[in-house]
Formats: sequence, C-alpha cells, structure tokens
Amino acid sequence: MSTPRQRIRDTRYGSYLHPRWWPTWLLIGLMWLLSRLPLRAQWWLGKGVGELAYRALPRRRHIAEVNIRLCFPELSAEEQASLVRRAFHSNGIGILEIGLAWFRDPAAFLPQTRVHGLEHVERALAQGKGILALGGHYSSLDLCGTLVTEFVEADVMQRDHNNALLNAVMTRARERRYGVALSAKDLRGLLRQLRANRTIWYATDQDYGRKGIVFAPFFGVETASITATSRIAERSGCAVMPFSHFRRSDGVPGYDIYFHPPLEHFPSGDDEADARLVNATIEREVRRHPEQYLWMHRRFKTRPSPRDADPYRRER
Repeated sequence: MSTPRQRIRDTRYGSYLHPRWWPTWLLIGLMWLLSRLPLRAQWWLGKGVGELAYRALPRRRHIAEVNIRLCFPELSAEEQASLVRRAFHSNGIGILEIGLAWFRDPAAFLPQTRVHGLEHVERALAQGKGILALGGHYSSLDLCGTLVTEFVEADVMQRDHNNALLNAVMTRARERRYGVALSAKDLRGLLRQLRANRTIWYATDQDYGRKGIVFAPFFGVETASITATSRIAERSGCAVMPFSHFRRSDGVPGYDIYFHPPLEHFPSGDDEADARLVNATIEREVRRHPEQYLWMHRRFKTRPSPRDADPYRRER
C-alpha cells in the first residue's frame, strides 16, 4: 500500500480520473484558460482576486496587519493599512501568475524581463560547488522562478501541495523547466545537486517551529531562523547567493530578477551571526517592494520564550 507521501508525489494524470478529482480538474482548466490572457489583463484580474481575498479572509488580513505593524512601526496607521491592502493585491496577481508558470512558455515573457547580476552566477559556478540561491517568498515567485530557467540551469525545492492532483500539475510543470523539483525535506537530494554544480532555489523566511533554529532580528523583531542554511553551506562548500525578483510597472508590465554577490565568510561558525546575515539580506530585498512580500504567513509565531505572548492572538 502506498503511503500518503508517495500518493502526493504521484504525477501520473491517469491516477486522477475518479469523479472526486473533477472539481480540481475544473480549477486547473480555469487556470489554463486565464493563462491565455495578456499580462496586463492578468495583473488587473489578480488585483481583483487580491481585493476579494482582503475582504473575505479576515484571519489572513489580521496576520498581515500584525506583521506590517511589527515590521514598519515608522509608518502611520493609514500607511500600514494601505500596505496591507496592496500586499493582498500583489499576492492576488501572484495567484494568477501560477497559471502562467505552469501552462505558458516562459520565453513568451522574455521581452518584459530584465535579469541583473548573471556575472555573479557565472563566477560562482566556475568554483564547481554549486549555488544555493537564497530567495524569499515574494509574490512573483512562481513565474519569476520559471523565467530564471531561461538564463540559468536551475533546480527548485518545493513544499508539496496537500491536493495531490494540484501537486502533480505543479511538479510536472516545474520539472519541465527546472532540472529537478526536490521535496523541501530532501536534504540528501539537495546536497547531491550541489555536488553536481547546480543552482538551487532555497528559502528560509518562514516559521518552522523550534527545531533547528536560533533567534535573530528580522525587521527588528527577534525571529525563529533556521540554521540549515549554514549546515548546507558547510557540508557542500556552495556559494550562498541572494536572489530576488519583483514586478515592474514602468508603463509596460514586466519583471526584474536580481542575483547578488554570494554572502562573504559564510558560514562563519556562529549560527546566530549567520542567521542575522541571512535575515538582513532578505529584509534588504523585501524593502525594495514591501507590498510584493508574503505578509499573510505567521512569521513571528514562535517566540524566544514559550511564555511570550502570541502576537497574532486577537483580544477578546
């Protein structure tokens, strides 16, 4: 008998013919149809999806409000509220872009794409130990990750979707573009690909609980930060290269993708110092376009002491 994990990684479409999968197939068909629309129409519809989510998902809106209040205390209440709303709009566009990433040829968007810092990639690959592309959960993640494969041979680490059919479509789409779509828990596979001198997208900017973490500032808030990045760099000798991507709206919709010089003296042997550097690096990129970040995640749910108040708890 197959395990739940094996079933979630079953990418054979023939495994999903039962009527219980038909609603998911309808959703996939709608995504495919919407992906045919021009990019400007995608953005317009995406803002509408984001506005609907802003109004219909009060719990997620509350999480974003708490995060932005903690991270941008210098903003007025009105400015914080505006940023929350714009973040929902941006993430709504990101939802529409998933269809573009899964069902369109990324070459179609090359005229709207500017890539900065490819020379850093070339120099790092010349060392022969691979690149850990230190990304973040920006709302343009799916499409821009796919666009990168037009310039760099890359692999990706993914958290499998709970819906096995959506996961199959996502995995098949990514494996057409990337060399390998690794499970987020497949450390052995990650190290294997780095030894093969591959570039692998990797993000640390979510709260995974208390295991394997230190606390380090992120936007001035002591934040649970995983130490796995240091362990991976230590074991593989890879370059840890900051990587970000944002939508550009300077008359014509488009995208900017950035590769930055690898982190220096990383790992340092001090997990807290490493975590501070990683968090500061991601924070610097988020500040470019803060509305394009995933603020709906409970980034600060794990506190330094279990006795500390939950920042997301609503007052009764």
